[in-house]
Formats: sequence, structure tokens, C-alpha cells
Amino acid sequence: MADARVFADSTRPPNRLQAGIISKIRLENFMCHSNLEIDFGDWVNFITGQNGSGKSAILTALCVAFGSRARGTQRANTLKDFIKTGCSYAVVQVEMKNHGEDAFKPEIFGDVIIVDRRISESTSSITLKNSRGRRVATKKEDLREIIEHFNIDVENPCVIMSQDKSREFLHSGNAKDKFKFFFKATLLQQVDDLLKGIEKQLNDATALVNHLEETLRPILKELDELQEKIRSMEFVEEISQQLQLLKKKLAWSWVYEADRKLDAQQKNIEKLKGRVPTCQEKIDEQKLVIEKFCDQLSKKKDQVANIMESTSEARRMKEDLKQSLSMALKEKLELEGERERRSNDIQKMVRQVNVLEQQIHDFHEQHVRSSQVEENEMEERLRSLQVKLDEVNANWNRLKEEEDAIIQTVTMIENEVEKISSQIEDAERSHRDVSSRIRELQMHQTNKVTAFGGDRVSNLLQAIERHHRRFSSPPIGPIGAHVKLEHGDMWSIAIESAVGRLLNAFIVTNHKDSLVLRACAREANYNHLQIIIYDFSRPRINIPRHMLPQTSNPTAFSIMISDNPTVLNVLVDVGNCERQVLVKDYDVGKTVAFEQRISNLKEVYTSDGYKMFSRGSAQTILPPNKNIRAGRLCGSFDNQIKHLEKDALEAKEHIQQGRGIKRSKETELKNLRDKLSSLKRRRINVERDCRSKEFELQDVKKLISSEETSAPSSTVDELHQEISKLKDRIRDREILVEKLQIDVNEAAVKAKDFRISFENLCESAKSEIDMLAETEKELMMIETTLHEAETKKKHFEQVMNTRVLSDLKNAEAKYRELEQNCKEDRNKASIICPESEIEALGGCKESSPEQLSAQVTRWSQKLQRESQRFSESIDDLRMLYEKKERRISRKQQTYKAFREKLEACDKALQLRWSKFERNATLLKRQLTWQFNGHLKKKGISGQIRVNYEEQTLSVEVKMPQDASASSVRDTRGLSGGERSFSTLCFALALHEMTEAPFRAMDEFDVFMDAVSRKISLDAIVDFALAQGSQWIFITPHDIGMVKHDERIKKQQMAAPRG
Repeated sequence: MADARVFADSTRPPNRLQAGIISKIRLENFMCHSNLEIDFGDWVNFITGQNGSGKSAILTALCVAFGSRARGTQRANTLKDFIKTGCSYAVVQVEMKNHGEDAFKPEIFGDVIIVDRRISESTSSITLKNSRGRRVATKKEDLREIIEHFNIDVENPCVIMSQDKSREFLHSGNAKDKFKFFFKATLLQQVDDLLKGIEKQLNDATALVNHLEETLRPILKELDELQEKIRSMEFVEEISQQLQLLKKKLAWSWVYEADRKLDAQQKNIEKLKGRVPTCQEKIDEQKLVIEKFCDQLSKKKDQVANIMESTSEARRMKEDLKQSLSMALKEKLELEGERERRSNDIQKMVRQVNVLEQQIHDFHEQHVRSSQVEENEMEERLRSLQVKLDEVNANWNRLKEEEDAIIQTVTMIENEVEKISSQIEDAERSHRDVSSRIRELQMHQTNKVTAFGGDRVSNLLQAIERHHRRFSSPPIGPIGAHVKLEHGDMWSIAIESAVGRLLNAFIVTNHKDSLVLRACAREANYNHLQIIIYDFSRPRINIPRHMLPQTSNPTAFSIMISDNPTVLNVLVDVGNCERQVLVKDYDVGKTVAFEQRISNLKEVYTSDGYKMFSRGSAQTILPPNKNIRAGRLCGSFDNQIKHLEKDALEAKEHIQQGRGIKRSKETELKNLRDKLSSLKRRRINVERDCRSKEFELQDVKKLISSEETSAPSSTVDELHQEISKLKDRIRDREILVEKLQIDVNEAAVKAKDFRISFENLCESAKSEIDMLAETEKELMMIETTLHEAETKKKHFEQVMNTRVLSDLKNAEAKYRELEQNCKEDRNKASIICPESEIEALGGCKESSPEQLSAQVTRWSQKLQRESQRFSESIDDLRMLYEKKERRISRKQQTYKAFREKLEACDKALQLRWSKFERNATLLKRQLTWQFNGHLKKKGISGQIRVNYEEQTLSVEVKMPQDASASSVRDTRGLSGGERSFSTLCFALALHEMTEAPFRAMDEFDVFMDAVSRKISLDAIVDFALAQGSQWIFITPHDIGMVKHDERIKKQQMAAPRG
């Protein structure tokens, strides 16, 4: 109360903003008023008057002017109900001040904003005017912008409290009514309604997305049906592909047939050519004999002629040799004289050079004597620099050699590390493969069924169990789970090669069950399941002995054991396992398949997987399949697992060992690289030092050279030039002397040879006459033998031309014809398909053209029959499927994006809810603090308890100790004055938490006695003056007890007319 007195006694109003307060209101034909104009003060305004004088119409007009709906005022259902009876329109005009920093668009409206609302029978309009009365705007959005700027919420009971709201909230003892008042006054209700509206919109949007996703289910079903139809038509496509393949093979089979004929003709030609060498050998033999005796004959003739001539020419040759010897001696003497002359010239030139060098030496001595000291110092400095440079060069060469050696070592170690890394990767890959195989075998060991299809089989069996009532008889499968082997370790690979494709298959008794099983397979995601339809009621087939292969080796059927006769019947009727013979090794298999001609034999399989069979004259051997899954029918997987675990352990040890070596090599490599880096730095420093020394040495040499050139260099240069010319001439003469010496030596050798020949000629002339007679006798014998050899040669040449070459020429002509035909067939076949494609498909060399033609005819008829079942092409169906799949994929992506956005919105909404709950808690605490602060003015304490779950608000008041020692939870237990004061404190606490430029209260003191009214009026006036905003109080009671203040304006309404 002390604070209230301070505010009441204050004569100077506090400095406050003037924007948003009501300065005037004018009503025309509104409710009971024909024309009413009221001016309001900036602080506290009291309006009194008798009941029916139209006081409450002022607050209703304020609500209508600021955009409130008719139902929001609780005075009418529509706006036209506010028009005074007998009038056609109503006008509400409110003037607001627009001063200070919070002014709204002062450049447009000026100091005053006029809100003019006109209501007629059919419509209503809003006009916003400036301080001069000119129209500025006419839209509700502009009014809403002003309301939001000044924070005017006329539906908030703390801004405008009508008499209905006053009775509902202030004078009601109901906790829920108080909660509604608090919830609405603090704007929590507005936020709560907004969040709930957003939550409803999110739920509606989520339901819409769910509905849209549900609409996709029929389309997905259509896609599945279309895919099933495509699978059915793929069989026709496979037949067409098989027919095309057979046509390609047929085209190339004609080529291979022509190749075989060409090879046969080539062999015939080779055979005929084999006769040519025999005949030619005999001809060549006679030719050699003839050549041999011809050579002997010519030699003997030459020998006879030589002997005959030797006697007559012996003297002539003697004279010639004598003359040649004298000429050679003369030439030798002339060359020796020339050599002597040239040597003398060289000696003269050498003497001239010595004289010139002596002159140069004299010049130098004369110059040296003048600058001996400087030259000694420069030479000493030059020697010192040269020694240092040599040391630096030696150090640089040593560092360079060490660097090159380390680089070579680094390269070698890097190659080793790369090789080790490759080995480690190979070992890790092998270890992963072995580990995967071990896990697979362990899974098979736990559940044998998984060996025949993996987890898909387990899922399929579970689906069959769920839908077992739909089957007429339970399916049997997989077949491999119902079969055991005798000596499984020996024959497991052979059985896999023989009937492995059947071991994953399932058996059903009719077509209906196959469709049900196919649906179960789709449910288990088991595509391309092999389904065999077989009558379960048939007994086990008893195969007669004469229908089995007549051999001592076992058949595939004889070593397979099964308790189910249907499984055995399928293996016989579908797999033909009773005609598949098993052998231990490759050689025995070839003997059984191709040499023994065993009846009822279809195929032979070796224990290591080779497949052998013959079709007509063609014999075929197929190697083992690398991807074969051996061991599925073994009795136990322990041995395989142990062996694989051993391999895995060895691979792991190899990996660890390799990693250890790699780490050591990498460490060594790092050390070498560090050392190399250090060497490079040292070498660069030494190289820089070397260059500096070289530059310094060059400078010294240039200095010495410049000092030397200061001597009489012109004369010395001339002498040097003359010496150089003389030395060039000396070198030329020396080369010439060397050539002359070579010629002298050659002349001496020639003279010696002539002397030896002359001496031999003199000795040989005596024996030549005796040899002449013996040589003529040998000549006659050689001529007789030569004639006989020529006769034999002519005979063999006649045989070669008339018999051998004629047959060979005919055979080669036929070969060329066949070769041309083969080339044409090959070109035609290449147009159809390349040969590499046929070789990739297994080739067709073992099949004849006739066999392939018959197969093409059968497959064509089969394709024609199957094609008649379908009117549409598979390409059209695939295009339709892809089109629908793209369309539904786009929709799914769109719906997924919608759902993600909705989830983000829901997350944001939950965050807003959490903030809302936190703010609600803070407002509850703030309300209690403000309420307690107002109660303390009378020495009373209290508390406000708000329960958001139950939507209740209770007020607890504790009176002073002399009055009551306990809290009063129900304000009805208080006296009238205490209850009015506590209710007023509650209202003021809410007002203190609400911001607005003006506030209005209607009939707030209706249910108070005089004392309570006095206390309440003093408290509320003090609060209004202290709070600072504009207040408008409307009451039917006398306000004479209200204290006087220049900030308090009192007005009384005229009494209603009778």
C-alpha cells in the first residue's frame, strides 16, 4: 500500500510512449446510441452510468472496430444485429495516437490513426485514415498489421474484459473457469489451438499419404501378374534362341564338313607328294654322279692341257719370273731412297721448331724476371684452390656414388614390398574363400537342407508349411535332401556332374500344386525354382536287367539310396540315372564310353567329374565343371571342414608372415629414404661449395692470363703460329714416311716370292712329262661312266613327268576347287554369325549337317506350336512392364518424399509442444510470483496452483497470523473484502503478464460491498497508474470514492430515455 500511495501522490506523470492508446471513439446508430462521441485520457478513464445507458456498448464497439466477430463479443450473432433499430447502417470510429518510437508508419498516418468501420444490412467495411482524415487503406490485412504492431488482442480478457467475461472469470469460484481465464489471458490457448490445428493437419496429411500408398497395391499386383506372364513367355524366347543357335551351328557345320573334305584331299596330295621325293631322289642321285664325273673329267682335261703346256712354257715362265724379280728389287731401292729424303726434311723442320721455341723461352724469361714474385704468389694460390677443388670434387663423387647405391637399394626394396603386398592380397583372398566355404559347410552340417539352395530353401519350406492346406499332397524336396550315397567320398563329384541339376528341384503331384508351390517360392523370394510334376501314386520302378548297361561298373542309380520311391522314379524318368555309368579314372572311362560298345549306355562319368558320351560317330569328352558344388551328398562334412580349416590356418600364417616381412621392409625403406634425404642435402651443399671454388679458380686463372698478356704478346703469338705450322708439316711428312716404309716392306716380300717361284719352277719341269700318259688313261674311264649315268637320269625323268606329276596336278586342282567352295561357305556362315560365337557355345564339329537340319526342323515346329499360345510379343510386354514400373517408382519416390517431409514437420511440432509446455510452466511460476507480490501489499501471502492436465486453477490465500494460521484453499471461505481483494490481485497479476497499449474492464465491481469496492478501486487505480498503459473502467456504481488525480478522467453517461 505504501507503493500505491507513492504512485497516487505523484504529480508528474512518468515518461511513456503514446502509440496505440485510444484518444476518441465515435458511435453512430450503434446498438442503443444514435450519435455518441467520447474522448479518453491517456491514463485512467472511469465511465459510469445507470443500467441501460449504453456503457457496455463502448467496449463492444472497440471490439468490432478492431476486427472482432459478432459472436466474439457475446452480444450478437451477426454484425447487422449491432445496427440500431430503425436504422440501415452503423458506424464505429476509433482514433488512436501514433506518437513516439513505436509509431506505426508515421510517414503515412501521421500522429493519429483513424479506424472507421461501417456496418450495413448486407456487408461491412473497414477504412483506415490518417491524421488529416484521408483514406489510406481499406483491407482487413492492413488493420491486422496495425493490431499486430500494437499487440491489440480484443478477445484477450486482460485487454478488454466485458461484463460477461467478468462474471465468468473473476466472480466465479469454479477452478476450470479461472483456468480458462488464465489460459486465454496468457495467449496459451491461442498457441494450443494453433498447435492442435497443425497436429490435425499433419494427421490428415499422413492419412492421405497412407491412402495414396494403398492405391499403389493394385498396380503392384498388376506388375506381378505381368512379370509372371513374361516368365511364361520367356520359354518361347528360349526356344527361339535355341532355334537361332541351331541355325548358326548348321551354317558352320557345312563349313566344317567342307574342311573335313579339304583335309582328306590334303592328305591325298601329301601322299602323292611323298612319291615325288622318292623319284626326285633317284634323279638327283644320278645328277650327283654326273656332276661328280663331269668335275673329274674337266679336271683331268685341264691336267692334261697343263702338262702339255708346262713343257713348252717352262722357259717362258722362267724368263718372266727372272724379269719380275729384277723389277721388284729396283722398286724396293727407289722407295728406300724416297724415305731417306723425307726423313731429312723432317729433321730440318724439327731444328727450326727448336730455334723458335728457344726464342719464345727467351721472351718469357725476360718477362718472368720482372714479375717473379707476383707469379709465385698467384701460382701458390692457384695450386691451393686446385687442391681444395679436387677435394670437394672427390667428396661430391663419393656422395653421388652413395646416393646412387641407396636409390638402387630403395627401388629394389620397393619392388619387394609391392611383390609382398600382392602375395598378401592373394593369400587374404584365398583365406576369405576358404572361410566362406567353411561357413557354408558348417551351415550344411547343421541343416542338410541348406546345401540344396541355401537360406532360400529354408524360407520356402516355411512358406510351404504355412500354406500346406492348399496342397493336395505335400511337395517333396529338395530331392538332394532325400538321397544318400554309397561310398559318397568317392562318387560325390561324379553324381553332382550327372544329376546335380535335379538335386535342388521339388516334386509335386499335379499342375495345381505346382502353381501353389510357385506362389510360395515367390513369397520366399526363390526365383527360378525347378518344379517337377510327377504322380505320387506310382510305385517304384523295377528296371529289368536287360535294360541296364551291361558293365561291371556301377551306375548312378545303383549307388543312390532313398526311402521315397517317387524320388527314385524321378531320378530314373527325368535324370536317366540308370543309364549313367560311373568309373574311377579317365582311361577306364574312355574304354567304357568308346571302345566296349555297351548297350543302354547314355553317359559315362569319372570320379573327378569328366563326362564322356558318343552320339553316332561323334565322340565327346567334357572336362569337369569348375563351379560344381561337390560334397553335398557326402555322409559327413567333418573331413572337408578340417582340411579347409588347415588351409585357412596356413593361409593366415602366410599372411602374418608376409605382413611381418612387409613391416620390416617398410621400416628399412623408411630408414633408407631418411638416409637418402640426408645424403641429397649433403651432396647439394658440397655441389654449391664446388661451384664457388670453381668460380674462384676461374677468377684467378683469368687474372694470371691478363698479367701474362701484358708482355709483348704479338711477337710470341707470331712465333707460336710459325711453330704450329711447322709441326703440322712435320706430322704430314711423318705420315708419308710411314706409308713409304709400308711400301718398302711390301716390295721386299714381293721380291722374295718371285725368287721362291723361280726356284720351284726349275725343279718341277722334270716330272711333268711322266704324268701326261697316266692322266690320259684315267680320262677315258671317266667318260664311259658319265655316259651310263646320263642314260639312267633320262629314264627316271620320264617316269616323273608321265606318272607322278600328272596325278599330283589333278589332285591339286580338285583341292583348289574344294578350297574355293569352303571359302564361300565360310563367308556365308560368317554373315550369319562369327565363328568365335560358335566356339564360345561349345562348337558344332561333332555334329553332321544332316543331324542339325533334323534338329532345326523339330525346334521350328515346336516354336510354331508354342507361339500360337501367345498373341503379344515379349518385347511389348517388357516395355509395358518397364513403363508401369517407372511410373510406380516415381510415385513411390514422391510419396516417400511426402512422408519424409511429414516426419520433419512432426518432429518440429513435437519440439514446439515441448517449448509450449516449458513456457506454460514458466508462466505458471510467474503468475504465482506476481500474485504473491500484490497480496503482500496487505500482508497476505498466497499461491496459485495450475493443473494443465485437469485444466484447473486454484487460488490459495494465507491470512496474517492474528487472523488465521492456515491457508484457505477456497476463496469462498474468505470474507467478501478478502475474496474481492484476492480475486483482484489474481486479475492484476495476469494484467502484469500481458502487454497492450490500452485495457478495459466492464462491471468489475458489481458483486463487491462498499468497503471491498474502496480497497479494490484504490488498488486497481494505483496499479493502473504504476503500470503505465491506458485503462478504461466501466461501472454502474458511484465513483466518488476514487481519489482525485490529473491522470484520472471520470465521465458519466446520460440516463436512458424512457
